[in-house]
Amino acid sequence: MITKADALQSLRPGAQWVLRGDDLEWLDTNQTQPTEAEITAEVTRLQAEYDSNEYQRQRAQAYPSIPDQLDQIYHEGIDAWKETISAVKAEYPKGV
Repeated sequence: MITKADALQSLRPGAQWVLRGDDLEWLDTNQTQPTEAEITAEVTRLQAEYDSNEYQRQRAQAYPSIPDQLDQIYHEGIDAWKETISAVKAEYPKGV
């Protein structure tokens, strides 16, 4: 879940601030404090981006380890490896 802190870091990288619960104390003198509307919009944008990449996280867990993939290529050939990878991609399609 994307937090207000995530949004602040995205909107104002390197800015200095303190967040106590939902209360924001802006300490930075070089960057302006974002509005609540900007923060809310950034939380929404970051959450949508995170959600749209769920397939990547699922694939990463389902793929064999790199040493296992290399071992498969060595012992079974590149075509067998491609089948293994294609099966994972089919199970967790991009953009779904």
